[in-house]
Amino acid sequence: MTFIQMLLLAIVQGVTEFLPISSSGHLILLPVFTGYADQGPMIDIAVHVGSLLAIITYFFKDVWSLGRGGLATIGVGQAPAERRLFWWIIIGTIPAVIVGLFLKTGGYLDGFRSTTLVGVNLIVYGILLGVADRFGRQVKSFEDLTLKDGIIVGLAQAMALIPGTSRSGVTMTAARFLGYTRVEAARFSFLLSIPAVAGAGVLIIPDLMGASTELLKEALITGVLTFIAALATMTFLMQFLRKASMMVFVVYRIAMGIALLALFQ
Repeated sequence: MTFIQMLLLAIVQGVTEFLPISSSGHLILLPVFTGYADQGPMIDIAVHVGSLLAIITYFFKDVWSLGRGGLATIGVGQAPAERRLFWWIIIGTIPAVIVGLFLKTGGYLDGFRSTTLVGVNLIVYGILLGVADRFGRQVKSFEDLTLKDGIIVGLAQAMALIPGTSRSGVTMTAARFLGYTRVEAARFSFLLSIPAVAGAGVLIIPDLMGASTELLKEALITGVLTFIAALATMTFLMQFLRKASMMVFVVYRIAMGIALLALFQ
């Protein structure tokens, strides 16, 4: 890949991973509109890892608390509240891990790289996001997380492995339906993504072992660029959601989905 292609990939991933408009869908569409060769699943996961590092950086205090909860689980320190949240996050991650392993080992991931599928999912899940944001109560924070909420949002996250759904979008939708505020729904969504994205990175270790030096270098550069773009986007989104609704993202999703279905049918 050229540096321009890597930069475009990083910007697209860094911006769309945290806005509820589907990063995987946009990554698939990038080569369609630019004429670049499809970057492939390994580069896609490399940019997701860059996003993961941005989440850890932005939510460092929360990640630290969850880390304390993990240590408390194995008897290191006393942090009952953090331990409870740690386990709810882990349990909420299990559905995505199971579905991800199934798709990876079955070789189904490449079959999902379809503009039609992206277009349909952009519309359907965009409408659901709009309904949830319009009618969902705003009474819960991340500290109110229960086992039931963790499982429900975790099941929603598993659906996001299909491009066009948007991991952040579908988990925020589920959280808003459950009564979390917009900011807390985003916070919940991003923290829940940490083990899921880390798990996706583990899945490509066999591919990394056989990858060329050039491909590894491209993955590293693109991941670093994504980290920068993602951190800036996350800062913007968290401030935006304190003052505005998610309707602008709903309109964008539906309009883009309709355009894709019209252009590629």
